[in-house]
Amino acid sequence: MLFTDRTDAGRRLAERLRSYRDSDVVVLGLPRGGVPVAYEVARELDKPLDVIVVRKLGVPHQPELAMGAIGEGGTRVLNDEVVQGVEVTEHEIEVVEKAERAELLRRVERFRDGRAPVGLTGRTAVIVDDGVATGSTARAACRVARAMGAARVVVAVPVGAPDAIIAVGEDADEVVWLDAPSWFSAVGQWYRDFGQTTDEEVADLLARADRRREPAAAAMDDDDPYLIDDEVEVLAGSVPLAGHLTIPEHPAGLVVFAHGSGSSRHSPRNRHVAAVLNRARLGTLLFDLLTQHEEVDRERVFDIGLLADRLVAVTEWLSRQPHTDGLRIGYFGASTGAGAALQAVTDPSAEVAAVVSRGGRPDLAGEFLAHVRTPTLLIVGGHDEIVLELNQRARAVMTCESELAVVPGATHLFEEPGALDRVAALARDWFITHLSVVSSARA
Repeated sequence: MLFTDRTDAGRRLAERLRSYRDSDVVVLGLPRGGVPVAYEVARELDKPLDVIVVRKLGVPHQPELAMGAIGEGGTRVLNDEVVQGVEVTEHEIEVVEKAERAELLRRVERFRDGRAPVGLTGRTAVIVDDGVATGSTARAACRVARAMGAARVVVAVPVGAPDAIIAVGEDADEVVWLDAPSWFSAVGQWYRDFGQTTDEEVADLLARADRRREPAAAAMDDDDPYLIDDEVEVLAGSVPLAGHLTIPEHPAGLVVFAHGSGSSRHSPRNRHVAAVLNRARLGTLLFDLLTQHEEVDRERVFDIGLLADRLVAVTEWLSRQPHTDGLRIGYFGASTGAGAALQAVTDPSAEVAAVVSRGGRPDLAGEFLAHVRTPTLLIVGGHDEIVLELNQRARAVMTCESELAVVPGATHLFEEPGALDRVAALARDWFITHLSVVSSARA
């Protein structure tokens, strides 16, 4: 069984878990790759989502051998057989635990962003990962979940090695899987898209799940909940495209995301930026510029004219929807998506008030670049030297209001600590300035 990506795997896994809809369940994703899968399971089952962060305690001088694991709240489980067999002292255990607990706490703080953990006492913990190769992490998670009070522990995965699934069954009350091929060698071979899940994506998914479960707690700064925060089907002319639409109550505007080549509406970087914009009361639409059939054609992936036409058509579609009609619209383009966005805004039917480019290729807009009249912010990493030069040349051609913001020390994907947060803040301020009613009145 081959999965498109972790989202696809999560939705299929949720179907297998439908019997748990009426149970007192907490869905726990194993960071990081298991969280996108768990998010879909929690959404389909309408259950709370959390992470279960575990750290293996490796034997000193032989760290690949696990002598136990730790979890939140001071939880520690030890493998007495290993501890006694290698004659590890309590002091040695404490030294290893101290180092691992520091990393565990760092991850918990980053993922939850101040939210309290979901209680497990007396409940069923459904632990979800994107697959199991050896089962060691899932087994440790089972033990930690029990130590945290779970009455029943279920491990659910889309795919796994048969011997690993059997091993996990020694610690779980039930193991649920979709496929266990005898020729299993690695989890990633069963996914078309198995890109790395980032800390930012984990945090964003947990925040989205929290808003869905408790809209009042997911309020904006002035306690306004979200009107819409769900998967949608948008139309580019007659072509249906998958998207995710988030609209806060009393929105200040709407930002449409145009992703780069090889990416999709699930881009962790774009979703992180979108979450920041949502907290500033800006609606967001992340959508796939191409259908699943089209995205395998590399010519279409780099067809800037086609992508620009799709953006224009989706913008017109948004103007006819009840929750987005009348909102001023901005484009957030990444990589090739930035070139498409800048070409799209030259279309007279696309009423777009602002553009932000993240590590973009504005040069791909070609001759259209000189005709852009929409205020444009170009954000580039200081160490992304080739793209920085392309943006400098593009800005020299543009005659509209424009700014070039360089994030010091950042590379093309803004993976450095704090770099993506800086991108999000710059984009937020640009859109608030140009999409607000005040800005419109001054125009």
